[in-house]
Amino acid sequence: MDLNELITVVNDAVWGYVLIFALVGCGLWFTWRTHFMQFRMIGEMFRVLTDSAVDSLESHVGEMNTQQRRISSFQAFAVSVATRVGTGNLAGVASAIAIGGPGAVFWMWMIALVGSATAFVESTLAQLFKQKHKDSYIGGPAYYIQRGLHQRWLAITFAVLITCQFGLSNNSIQANTICGAMQEAFGWSPVWVGAALAALGLIIVFGGIQRIAMVCGVLVPIMAIGYLVLAIIVVVMNIELIPHVFKVIVLDAFGIEQIAGGGIGVTIMYGVKRGLFSNEAGEGSAPNVAATATVTHPVKQGLIQALGVFTDTLLVCSCTAFIILISGLYNVPELNGIALTQSALQSEIGSAGPVFIAIAILLFAFSSIIGNYYYGEANIRFITPNTKVMTAYRIFSAGVMVMFGALASFELVWNIVDFFMAFLTACNLIAIMLLGRYAFRLLDDYRSQKRRGIKEPTFHRSQLPELENELECWE
Repeated sequence: MDLNELITVVNDAVWGYVLIFALVGCGLWFTWRTHFMQFRMIGEMFRVLTDSAVDSLESHVGEMNTQQRRISSFQAFAVSVATRVGTGNLAGVASAIAIGGPGAVFWMWMIALVGSATAFVESTLAQLFKQKHKDSYIGGPAYYIQRGLHQRWLAITFAVLITCQFGLSNNSIQANTICGAMQEAFGWSPVWVGAALAALGLIIVFGGIQRIAMVCGVLVPIMAIGYLVLAIIVVVMNIELIPHVFKVIVLDAFGIEQIAGGGIGVTIMYGVKRGLFSNEAGEGSAPNVAATATVTHPVKQGLIQALGVFTDTLLVCSCTAFIILISGLYNVPELNGIALTQSALQSEIGSAGPVFIAIAILLFAFSSIIGNYYYGEANIRFITPNTKVMTAYRIFSAGVMVMFGALASFELVWNIVDFFMAFLTACNLIAIMLLGRYAFRLLDDYRSQKRRGIKEPTFHRSQLPELENELECWE
């Protein structure tokens, strides 16, 4: 048994018997305790997203000195969506359908609907326990584990896992997918494409979170809107097939019709795995960037990150799924990953399809590379302030691992990511289950202020007296 086979066995054991139940269970619990906030507060999510951080804080006592820069709610949302909207939406969805069958799409939807409540809780906690940094705020699960649970060993474990998952292995997935798309569309060598990606990535990541936020704030709207417009065009062109597509998804989801996958267990497992890889709800990644935002109340960023889960899975992933299922190519054994998505689009719009997907995946995945890098940076800073360690991490994240992904096999890079993702998610779920009560209290406070007619609810750390000494911000 080689390394790739061994990792596959471990992944199937962890995902098949433990993590799926934990993810769904936590999502249902958080949905119940937040009174179905992901459905009842959609309007508030959009309102908060469009607010200007500076405008909303004009009457609020500033927490940061004049040298510190504010990251707006929208910029934090853009960075988190940049890491969500990427390879998972194009190659991940295709992989889930090719292996698990069309029913995997249904389970991706389900994990997004319940997972948005999980995303709310983890991002609200990240805002609550955030700390001041030299040029922005910083935070995430490692910080709320240490400050809220006082378990330094668990916080360090999480920091190491997320650095390995996002800062290193996840970036290899993005590079692997970009190189595969470019080779399919233009015949370009993965070596040269990988080298170019590494060079550009290094230039950006050495500029810090402000440069990352600026780049993502430009790329994310362009790539998301462009891809959605194309998908809508394809759907409209095949509108008569949409009822059949939904029928295939639902019947296959419950094992009534097995078209491309094996048993129902495989369908559910791949739907949940690829859904989590794409929307990251409960994985503990988005809270790292959610903590950087300047808002008047922690709940605001929790709402925005819950919206990010919907944006990723219910919109972008569904677009890819519809294109693939409309084409009927999901039954072709030789097609998987980005090649399946490219072939499906080619069958609908002609030879321009693979070229469009190659350009789209370049934007999607490259923005994910720089966003993933920041998740690792925030946690490296948590472990050690040593600048040499940070420099080495930057080189490995945006340089070495990008080149590794460009040259490694499709199966190997996905197996490595699944391995780290499983243990990372388990670590974070333990923490937010133990700390979730604070997010519930914050949500109750937010709703109470809204009922009293306060347009912009505010929070002061004295409102949680048992944590007042643990909260560095929120004076």
